[in-house]
Amino acid sequence: MNAGRGGAGQPAPDVPAEEADQLGATVAALTADDIAPARRRQLLTRLVGQARARGVTDLFKPKAAVRWMADTVADVAPHVPIRDLATLRRHFPDLDDDALAERLIRNAARATAGVGAAGGGVAAVEWAVTPTLLSAPVLLAAETVAVVAIELKLIGELHEVHHVPLPAGGTQRAVALIQSWVTQRGVNPMMPGVGVSAVLGTAARRELRDSLLRRFGRNLTTLGPFLTGAAVAGYLNRRATRSLADQLRRDLRQQGRELRGGRPALP
Repeated sequence: MNAGRGGAGQPAPDVPAEEADQLGATVAALTADDIAPARRRQLLTRLVGQARARGVTDLFKPKAAVRWMADTVADVAPHVPIRDLATLRRHFPDLDDDALAERLIRNAARATAGVGAAGGGVAAVEWAVTPTLLSAPVLLAAETVAVVAIELKLIGELHEVHHVPLPAGGTQRAVALIQSWVTQRGVNPMMPGVGVSAVLGTAARRELRDSLLRRFGRNLTTLGPFLTGAAVAGYLNRRATRSLADQLRRDLRQQGRELRGGRPALP
């Protein structure tokens, strides 16, 4: 799922596999539950640097920003670490399914709020170093990608808790996670497998871009020097993650009942 596209919509050479892996590793690290604020700022700063290295330009233009984010989300989705149910039970012993789901949602909401706060910290450094907004759109695009990655992880793990299987394989799973994020619905395990073209093709691609544009536009409203927008960004990220999770769980409950032949699902 390499996406070596030019920042202004111009074709660019494919992103080397090693570079894509490094970007994926940075985003994967940002999805951790217990990451310290200083470490989160460090990782987000690294992600901004990696975004610039990918030839990001003209991100003041919303279409260019959304195109870059869509390409990057498609690249990093296979790297998002999804814990299976057995691993989740080891990490969170003594929690039943409902309590486990709530813990995952709480942790993800805190993580996306933390990305908003960390973005404010990085922005403060940028403003102190150079009095220009040139880097601000790159920061906001990187922040949006990080938030989406955290939510993709949450989506995958909520599927595990609700016993709704995800497709096997990195590419198939990534496609399913992105589609679930865009629609805020669970993955239908009865649907036939789809390829990468389902993400990069017309209808699904438009839906992904539209969803990213809404997130990016919301983040632009929090822009300000020296942390002034950090608290607002954190609050908006937390609220959006919670809303996504609530909508997804409603759908997963229904799917769980259908998969188990009418047996009661999570309350």
